[in-house]
Amino acid sequence: MTMFGLDRGTVEDALAAVGAGPDGDADPEGPEERFARVAWSVITEPGDAIASLVVTALGPAAALVALVRGWSVERLEESVLGDEDRGPAWRETLTEALERWRPRVKSEPALRALRLAARCGARLLLPGDPCWPDALEDLGVHAPLVLWCRGSLEPGAFARSISVVGARAASGYGEHVALEAAAGLVDRGYTIVSGAAYGIDGAAHRAALASSGTTVAFLAGGVDRFYPAGHASLLERIAATGAVVSEVPCGTSPSKWRFLQRNRLIAASSLATVVVEAGWRSGSLNTAAHAGTLGRPLGAVPGPVTSPASAGCHRLIREFDATCVTSADEMAELAGDPARDAHASAERLRDETATRVLDALSVRAPRATLEVAQRAGLSESATRSALGVLALEAAARETERGWVAVADRRR
Repeated sequence: MTMFGLDRGTVEDALAAVGAGPDGDADPEGPEERFARVAWSVITEPGDAIASLVVTALGPAAALVALVRGWSVERLEESVLGDEDRGPAWRETLTEALERWRPRVKSEPALRALRLAARCGARLLLPGDPCWPDALEDLGVHAPLVLWCRGSLEPGAFARSISVVGARAASGYGEHVALEAAAGLVDRGYTIVSGAAYGIDGAAHRAALASSGTTVAFLAGGVDRFYPAGHASLLERIAATGAVVSEVPCGTSPSKWRFLQRNRLIAASSLATVVVEAGWRSGSLNTAAHAGTLGRPLGAVPGPVTSPASAGCHRLIREFDATCVTSADEMAELAGDPARDAHASAERLRDETATRVLDALSVRAPRATLEVAQRAGLSESATRSALGVLALEAAARETERGWVAVADRRR
């Protein structure tokens, strides 16, 4: 039996070798659908919205069959849109897409990508996999069809993640801030997401590793070709405890377009994006733009006003409503740190309760706990707790006849 012109057993073995077989953790799609997704990742470039529409409408395997069999633009349009008419502009776009795809419509490159992935120990992730970053669905038609992962990515790793990005030509100041920020965020339980580039990205990854945290690097090329080459050992360390991820298949070289498209994954997979240092035309501003488009919180670290390396951060704060952040605490606030928010909420509640109880006390006339509760409009148990706090703060004291406020501590 064959599958897209290849021996079925060979294809199924190749899928199983990257964790996408019957015993893998991939979604319940059959081998035809899984292999078709791999084939589409070879045929298309990252972020191809038309391919996403066709695959979503027909299913990966049926869409690949339509492409292999050379369906006309009219037939493909009818299958994708039904009775909806998007006009000649849509047909022209679909025609251009078919012209882009058809030169790459071959089964062997997809099989080769699977074998290269197996050789370097990479795993194929599909939507629905426990380790798939669900937040990528916010990209809509620009969401990836597959991800290739090299490492030990755990389910939920992206649930608490912040991307830390910045200039390749980073200053000592920028690298210092990146190191401090990433280490502080790891201490608060966050996964650090970045792009493994020289400068700020590398500093953020190294700090996360040094703090025994989890970090994820998104690459613009295949995960079998660590790039930049100077960070090969760093990427090996990232893969040992976190993950190195790409949407392009193994064997693919990075290119300028793929770097720009890679940035959307960094922004989309994270709860917030922080730009530590960036020049006026830094590539990290592209990541910031993706974060803004997706509605993700965006932070920028200010630098010396005389430093060209911080001009991009100042531009983000001034023109793009980025939040000025100067510490890991402020960066965590961007992502809505649940533990910090709960603590802050408890502190506010305690302050409000204590204030009401203190207002219900008299400096001269002792009052019983029940009377204080009635005057404050609180339960007796809440009042007792607040009185205990006020006593520890020396703002109130208990006498034989009841509680009184301490005059010099009255707020």
